[in-house]
Amino acid sequence: MDATALAESARNDANPPVGLTPTELTLWLARAGKWDAAHDACQDLSEPAGAWIHAYLHREEGDYGNACYWYTRARKPAPSRNAPLEAEWMEIACALCV
Repeated sequence: MDATALAESARNDANPPVGLTPTELTLWLARAGKWDAAHDACQDLSEPAGAWIHAYLHREEGDYGNACYWYTRARKPAPSRNAPLEAEWMEIACALCV
């Protein structure tokens, strides 16, 4: 599933589509506002993908220091505190949903 379809599903559907990969499911949960479930799921993903989603979730939570730790583990530069979360989610999803 591509990033745009995944975002649309998370915005409109009560449940994730059947057949998502673990990474897609984690991104779906994050976009659907199911932070705790997404946080649990990202910890089961291999790095660096899981760490990148983990970083995003902590930035969304407002814990920038913890997010920076996870960006380092993901080998990604930390965006500024005020960078748009929606744009970052789309960047991650485009990179990981291939």
